[in-house]
Amino acid sequence: MDQNKNGMSSRLILLLAALVMGTAFSFGQKPPATEAGVVMVWEGSVKSGSIEVSNGKPGRIILPKGGGKADGSKFAVSDNTRSLQVHISEAHLGIGPDPTIVHVRSDRFSFSFLLRDVNREYPVYLPQYKVAVSAAGDTRSYGEIEKAILERKTFTKVQQIEKEPETSFEAVAPQNKDMNVPIWLGIGRDMRMFDITEELQDVGQEGKVIRPKYASSGVRVEETKNNGAYIYVLGRGVGAKNNVSRRLDKGVLPIYHSELKDDDVVYNSISFVSFAGKSLTEATNKGTHYVVSDKHSYGRSFKDEHKAELEERMKTAYSFDEDMVLYSRTTIENTGRVPRYAWLKAPRPGTGWWYQKIHNYDEKTGFSSYTSSNNVFCISHLNGEPLPNEEVAILLKPGEKAEYDFFMPHSPISAEKAGLLAKQSFPQRLAESRKYWEQKLAAAGKLRLPEKRIEEMLQAGLLHLDLVTFGQGPQGTLSANVGVYSPIGTESSPIIQFYLSMGWFDVAKRALNYFLDTQLKNGFIQNFEGYTVETGAALWNMGEYVRYTGDSEWLQQSKARILKSCEYLMEWREKNKKEELRKKGYGMIAGKVADPEDHFHQFMLNGYGYLGLSRIAEALKNSDPELSARLGREAAAWKNDIRETVGALWGHSPVVPLGDGRWVPTLPPWAEADGPRNLYLKKETFWSHGTFTGADALLGPLYLVFCEVIDPQSPEAATLLDYHSELYYQGNSAFSQPYYSRHNWLQAKLGMVKPFLSTYYNTFSAHADRGTYTFWEHMYRLSAHKTHEEAWFLMETRWMLYMEDGDTLGLLKTIPRAWLEDGKEILLEGVKSYFGEVTAKVSSNVEQGFIEAAIDCPGNKKPRTVTIRLPHPENKRPAAVTGGVYDEKSETVTIKDFNGSARVRVTF
Repeated sequence: MDQNKNGMSSRLILLLAALVMGTAFSFGQKPPATEAGVVMVWEGSVKSGSIEVSNGKPGRIILPKGGGKADGSKFAVSDNTRSLQVHISEAHLGIGPDPTIVHVRSDRFSFSFLLRDVNREYPVYLPQYKVAVSAAGDTRSYGEIEKAILERKTFTKVQQIEKEPETSFEAVAPQNKDMNVPIWLGIGRDMRMFDITEELQDVGQEGKVIRPKYASSGVRVEETKNNGAYIYVLGRGVGAKNNVSRRLDKGVLPIYHSELKDDDVVYNSISFVSFAGKSLTEATNKGTHYVVSDKHSYGRSFKDEHKAELEERMKTAYSFDEDMVLYSRTTIENTGRVPRYAWLKAPRPGTGWWYQKIHNYDEKTGFSSYTSSNNVFCISHLNGEPLPNEEVAILLKPGEKAEYDFFMPHSPISAEKAGLLAKQSFPQRLAESRKYWEQKLAAAGKLRLPEKRIEEMLQAGLLHLDLVTFGQGPQGTLSANVGVYSPIGTESSPIIQFYLSMGWFDVAKRALNYFLDTQLKNGFIQNFEGYTVETGAALWNMGEYVRYTGDSEWLQQSKARILKSCEYLMEWREKNKKEELRKKGYGMIAGKVADPEDHFHQFMLNGYGYLGLSRIAEALKNSDPELSARLGREAAAWKNDIRETVGALWGHSPVVPLGDGRWVPTLPPWAEADGPRNLYLKKETFWSHGTFTGADALLGPLYLVFCEVIDPQSPEAATLLDYHSELYYQGNSAFSQPYYSRHNWLQAKLGMVKPFLSTYYNTFSAHADRGTYTFWEHMYRLSAHKTHEEAWFLMETRWMLYMEDGDTLGLLKTIPRAWLEDGKEILLEGVKSYFGEVTAKVSSNVEQGFIEAAIDCPGNKKPRTVTIRLPHPENKRPAAVTGGVYDEKSETVTIKDFNGSARVRVTF
């Protein structure tokens, strides 16, 4: 953060205070430029420095008598001098853009502050620099100011979290949003999907609505001149009660259960997707070519060099071997003590009663079809016979049940095909669907946790990712869609990495091939609406794949295309090596990283670029050491260039206050900015996606830590986390699209248990459906089944359970201590890491006085060190530890010189 030759001294503290002197003005009006003064006090040795001013002019610098000398904006002080006064003319002190910023440069530290922010009561207090500035006329020393601030005994938000008990889902859920999400049903690989929305999930919706889709695009139906949508109704209608509950089959499978309680009459529905005539298996699922699924997914921008293939693929895009069908069965039961009526309405076109009737219902067959043809869109049966009318009332005696089935083809079918479909067995198709999904889970690593909700979310989440990973099998390229959107280099990253973590190496490899297959001729990887960040992120994932698998064969096959992308990045960087960009983006690439059109030298963009190049250099180390060394040198130079700009900006960007009285330096989101964007230092408007914090918190400088430009253990990382936690989070969770924030990873990396758990539970409790576990994209109801968000939740849980750090494997670093209450177990079986397969079993027997763990890494890439955190549920400290060295502060046992197997017991 310091730009002097000795670097930043963590022992220094900076305190600033300002006294505004000028003409009074009305609130809301921009005041005229005026005079202002500040006094700066410090501890320790400051020899010399200068004062620079943005949007104002530096005036006189006044030193104590005999305290040194000042020459214009520069000063030199004697050894015993601890203060100076600064006057600024033409100062802009009002609310709004273009404020006066004072930049203090000295031989020991550099920092900047907004002149209008400084006041005597709450001076700018920077303990890391041991220096202070207060309003002109304040005669207090640095020590006196520090004492006054510390005596207030206020806390940052993170400090307050640390003082409180660990949080949990049960603690935060009642106060957070309950954001239920429409359900998506399909079979994975195949782009044919069904979107089902309940009454409670859509504004103005009066029943249950089914929308057949190709990936995220609606299915065009000629008769409607629009995308097909069908409404159906169970029960008497929409009333005052919140009487619908929802869940997944066995808690995890993409088979949908919905229960409606209409007083005494209960409607239990189960819905899933399968084929019309064939059994659903991996072999019978032929899938959809990724180019075709991309065409039907939001966001994909096809370049000219890809359009010929797209045109050719689209000629057979809808030539499916087998019809896809939504199977649904509702069991209706009278749970009361007297006869009660039940009501239902079979699916009909439209999303409300007002839609023009364009269909017929045949009570003899149960077929619903369009009037203009014999295209059947639904088949309805009641108790095994055709439903006698599209809408019916059924009188049920106490305890009596009725069974309503409907089978809906993805696109309307002929009456002949409908006759065959009507004969299908619902129980048989259901059993096949369960087996199909269970076999997928059986091929993945096992995670068994004491918190059932989290365990189910991990299994359900893996299948949710798979549900929208499209492509043709068994070896074809796969598009790891991010919900409604086609793959994105950044947003597909956690999806691919969770596949790797669960041992789905082949799926991950085929999903990586997508980015190589869609690569432009010049090496640029850019598929999604102008995002320029995809190349670096895709290369990072390829390097991660090699870390996990050591797949030298794939690396060799893909080497030429991978190198082409590396060369593209290096050439792009070369164009930005301009002397006028020194300390303002020299050697950094410029572009946009998300929806906002911010084409700057962004830290997120450059972080991913550096990380991608670095990982590829590492991946090639054994097979091509010369090329590896060249890429490694270029990556190191890129990192140095980023750090040079960052170093300058630490002193240039204004400091901000924290809850404990400290003020800390900040970084902007890109090299061109003077400070955090949401301080509105410039005259602009950029509110988007439901927040003012997007550029700084979601796309900003924390990516420098995540992308390995800034060391997580460094004071710089701590400073970033300090002010991000204070300014940009609610419940320690980011706004809008919270899984874009990388503070979750940093908290896990640092073992910050309580803050991590606060972020973890507050975010997913408000962001995910509590019954079906699918996620929205944002903290408002936009873009359902967003697998980017879900995948980062899955990776968060993976970090909580196991996380690599150099040659060390860290286990259970941030788990809730409640998970180790007596009788509870944690099991990791066959999960994958940089060190190969990991199996760990932890059993709590605290009533008998001990917790024990067994850890096995059977592969050849064993970690040198293993750490495992084993917290007592009641914060007790152990009397004895066997199997490793215990650290009381972190409640962690360290096993050095790990030989592949270890047994640990902590006795209390």
